[in-house]
Amino acid sequence: MTISPEQEMTAATPASAVARDQAHPRRPAPSQKTRTGWIVAASLFTGVLAASLMAAAPFIPATESSVTGAVLWGLSLGWATLAVLTVQFTEQPQKWAVAPALFLELTGSLLVAFGPPAREVLAWTWPPAVLVLAVWMIVQANRQLRSRIGRFLLYPVIAMLVVASLGSGFETVRKAAGAAGSPAQGQLVDVGGHRLYLECTGSGSPTVLLEPGAGGMSSDLELITPAVARDTRVCVYDRAGRGWSEPAGTVQDGARIAADLHTLLQRGNVPGPYVMAGHSFGGLYALTFAALYPGDVAGLVLVDSTAPATTPGAAHSTRPDTDTANRLSALAAGASRLGLGRVAGVTPDHLRSTVDEYVQAGSSAQQAAALRDFADKPLVVLTAGSGSAPGWSGSQEALAALSTNSLHRVIGGATHASFVTDPDDAHAAAQGILDVVSAVRTAGPLIP
Repeated sequence: MTISPEQEMTAATPASAVARDQAHPRRPAPSQKTRTGWIVAASLFTGVLAASLMAAAPFIPATESSVTGAVLWGLSLGWATLAVLTVQFTEQPQKWAVAPALFLELTGSLLVAFGPPAREVLAWTWPPAVLVLAVWMIVQANRQLRSRIGRFLLYPVIAMLVVASLGSGFETVRKAAGAAGSPAQGQLVDVGGHRLYLECTGSGSPTVLLEPGAGGMSSDLELITPAVARDTRVCVYDRAGRGWSEPAGTVQDGARIAADLHTLLQRGNVPGPYVMAGHSFGGLYALTFAALYPGDVAGLVLVDSTAPATTPGAAHSTRPDTDTANRLSALAAGASRLGLGRVAGVTPDHLRSTVDEYVQAGSSAQQAAALRDFADKPLVVLTAGSGSAPGWSGSQEALAALSTNSLHRVIGGATHASFVTDPDDAHAAAQGILDVVSAVRTAGPLIP
């Protein structure tokens, strides 16, 4: 009897092996398309992970240019990984991925090596170059990448490059147009290395100087300014990096902000005495200004003000990890230059200055605590009647105790933000300011 090859192999195979194969049949090896898809996913993950690690690396300075360059280095590694792995392990080599890898590597190196000067040049050359590169990448991927999973993962990433190029191009043009223009009102005054915007309206003495809250600018006080200007001179300004003001090259804590403001008022021909009025974080800056230049300050108005660090009953600020915070600030500013800041309605410089403001919150709160005694100068403390955190009322009472000539008013129904957004609550803020102005003029006590 003739035995077939199959029968011969079955006979030669142990029964246990046959049973095992029947119970656990071998899975077919993954297809080339499936393997390529997983390599694409792994490469993209590698780029994101490398970018995160490089941005946090201690040898990378915590500046916008250096951190952005380090992120580009990490993303470059992801594209290089895609090229290498697909050549080594698949029949769909994606050699074109070397081009974005080299482009990102070069761009990142320029930013790290040359800093802001390179960033200014790349602001004009990077957007069109990335747009051309992205279109070329789509064409190459469409020709060479047969993996459906790979395309599903790659196309959105390339689309993000297109959006980034368009967004960064828009920001560059917008910034150039803004720099070429000038404010319709007010003036730009050089305070040493950068210019600050100052606008004064009304007439009379003492002059009122308004300080907006964290992240705020002069236009945020548009409900208060005209009401005060009807009775005396009032000035508003934009802190560095916001509105019309240029970004500063120095750390902007409370002391630096107060010093720049003092220079601004001197060079802007705004003589004292001043009534300083600050909302929220602006209260810290008003307190610091009064501590540093007591002869120039005749009165204070603190509108739901953040309390100094040593004020009894206040929640003490904890200084954050400065290096980490600076890196996050740099990342935020870099992302904003891609047009992402437009979602929140702010410019890259504005976003960076706001993040830095919170980074310096601990220092600013400590510096504001230097004002321990306002003597008998008029001081009005306005507190929101709703939405306040536990302990807030006590901190406001402590602020009112700085002067023997003070009033503490709790505005029913007002919230922290409504003092500058609601007409009625803004009127209460303006009235508190005018009450201090009147007390300064008469050299008498505040009238409840």
